[in-house]
Amino acid sequence: MRYRVEQLAAACDVSVDTVRYYQSRGLLPQPAREGRVGWYGDDHVERIRRIRDLQRKGLTLAAIARVVEEGRADADLAVAVAEELGDGGDVEPLTLDAFSTAAGVPASLIQAVEREGIQIGREVDGETCYTSADIELVRTALRLLEFGLPLSDLLALARDADAAMRGLAERAVELFDDHVRRPIHDTVGDPAAAEEQTVVAFRELLPAVTSLVEHHFRRVLLETAEERIEE
Repeated sequence: MRYRVEQLAAACDVSVDTVRYYQSRGLLPQPAREGRVGWYGDDHVERIRRIRDLQRKGLTLAAIARVVEEGRADADLAVAVAEELGDGGDVEPLTLDAFSTAAGVPASLIQAVEREGIQIGREVDGETCYTSADIELVRTALRLLEFGLPLSDLLALARDADAAMRGLAERAVELFDDHVRRPIHDTVGDPAAAEEQTVVAFRELLPAVTSLVEHHFRRVLLETAEERIEE
C-alpha cells in the first residue's frame, strides 16, 4: 500500500511533524519520489510503530536509531536497560516542574545542584527528565542537610562518588560485554534466543552487582568510622 505523508501520519496516529522529525533524525527512510510527491509504504508504517513502541519502553531516539539500524541485535537488552533507568519502564518521566512538586524541592535548587555537576535527572532526546526513584534520592539528600551537613561539602562528596562510580561502572560493563554478552551471541545460533539469554543474564547480574557494591561500601564506611572513633 502507498501513503502520502498525511495518510502515513494518520495510519500511525502521529502528526506530520513527527514523521518529518523522525526523518531528520535518520530514523525513517526517505519516501519514493514521483515528481514533487513523496510516497511511503508499509515498511514506513512498521518502522514508525516500532519507533513508538521503543519510545514507550523508555529508549531515547539515539538508542532507537541504533536498534532500527542494526536490526534485532541487542534491542531487547537496550529495552531492559532503559526500563531499569526509567524506574519501571511504563512510568511516564517527570518534567522538572512536576518533579519539583512531587519531591517538595524548589526547581531552582535542583537546577543549582545540577549546575554543580551532580546530575539528578537524565537527558532524554534533549530534555532532562526525572523518575520516581529520583524523588526519593532528593528527599534523602534533604534529610542529610537537616542534620547540618553543609551543602557545598555534600556536593563535593557527591562529585567524588560520581567519578569513582563511573570508572567502576565502565569496568563492570566491559566485563559483562566481554564475558557474558559476546560469548552468548557467539555460541547461541538463534539470534532471538541469544538476545533472550543476554537479557536474563543482565537482569540477574544487575541486582547482584549493585548489592555487592552497596554492601562493600557500607562495610568500608563503618570500618572507617570505627577507626576514627578509636583515634
